[in-house]
Amino acid sequence: MTSVLAWSPDTLWLLLQKAWWFLVVLGVLVAFHELGHFLAARWVGVKVLKFSIGFGPKLFGRQVGETEYLVSAVPLGGYVKLFGEDETEATTPDDRRRSFSHQGLWGKVLIVAAGPGFNFILAYLIFAGWLSTGAPLFVPTFRDLSADVEALVPDSPASMAGIEIGDRIVKVNGKDISTKTELLDIVSKSKGQPVSLEVRRADQLKTLTATPIPVTGDGADGDEPLYTIGIEETPPLVTSVMHGSPASLAGFKPGDRVVAIEGQAIYTWAQMTTQVREHPQKPLQVDILRDGKRTALTVTPISEKMTVNGQILEVGKIGISGPGRSLMRSDNAAEAVYQGLEATWGWTELTAIGLYKMIVGDISSKNIGGPLTIANISGEAASQGASSVVFLIAILSINLGVLNLLPIPILDGGHLLFFLIEGILRKPLGERQREVAQQVGLVLLVGVMIFAFWNDLERIFSR
Repeated sequence: MTSVLAWSPDTLWLLLQKAWWFLVVLGVLVAFHELGHFLAARWVGVKVLKFSIGFGPKLFGRQVGETEYLVSAVPLGGYVKLFGEDETEATTPDDRRRSFSHQGLWGKVLIVAAGPGFNFILAYLIFAGWLSTGAPLFVPTFRDLSADVEALVPDSPASMAGIEIGDRIVKVNGKDISTKTELLDIVSKSKGQPVSLEVRRADQLKTLTATPIPVTGDGADGDEPLYTIGIEETPPLVTSVMHGSPASLAGFKPGDRVVAIEGQAIYTWAQMTTQVREHPQKPLQVDILRDGKRTALTVTPISEKMTVNGQILEVGKIGISGPGRSLMRSDNAAEAVYQGLEATWGWTELTAIGLYKMIVGDISSKNIGGPLTIANISGEAASQGASSVVFLIAILSINLGVLNLLPIPILDGGHLLFFLIEGILRKPLGERQREVAQQVGLVLLVGVMIFAFWNDLERIFSR
């Protein structure tokens, strides 16, 4: 094993940067989560004894009024300590009035639910602010990410190997994959060596072999050649048409599938955009499939200048978007307020579906990441600019909110489950029952954390 002392200064500096951004990202997430508990408790009238970022031994803190604000040694969470969490703490009528355990059911539900609720609020504020600037926001669906074959080049290695549209790739070279990005990344770096693909088709599993070929055209830029097997990320399916664009004027509509341009068959989004880019200001006959009927439209791409490899080129554009480009844009701040809700719901739905698929085995549990993964992606986001860090905080905030709502004792969702049972039975669970449930929840949580950390180490040492 390589000694830490043998690491170069650049490596150490990179690790320090990732550690710093890990603390920044996690600190924001934890602070906002605990702020939800804190503000809800204060609003209900419960006394807050401590507000801590981190847990474990106290590093430093300050008493302000009746609350101690502190930073603790283990930066993997935080907590708000409320007066009266133990029923025996409240001995006087005034104590009971300010005690958590003596609050009404809805007061306790509000305090507990406010933590994950504030995580969703944080994501919403980021998304709405992002959209209000006019910048596009990526809001994918699960189908956009899954390794389903939606676009396939005829006579390509994948096609000749027997891959069909509608197949789902579940393994590449024996490695479980869950997203199309994983598939394309492994193939692109294959150096032309044959790849084994395990394919799910209906209820059957098939193992097929395809030999990648070098990428040609725009995608071939770079020092090392990239490879493809003909499975493309996006089919030539129109999902949105920009108002006033050449496509809109030509009669394109969402749901149209482009099947040919100037008589040349089109099978993928990349093929279509290449034809459009190469013919600015030239009328093109585009055959589309709409409601099962083939229709011919004529569209003239507008000319735009763009820089490619230091050269200014004139390219054509017609103003359409397709699947896999799950981009949301707002024309003004008022629209951003509403679309921020849509974006938050979209990412929440994606997270919840992904978690469910992981539990039932449709997605490999190897995708679970721990603190090292968060540190790595935090550092990578920071290298891409402040906007990437902010976007990452929003996504992780939604993940934290969803995970905390799981009905596992020790998590907020577990407490909410207790309150639901209390509401049904008209009395709280017994102290012994709660203790056993908390112990089971702790074992589950520690188990998941160890598993996530193990995945982190496997990712590092398998590189």
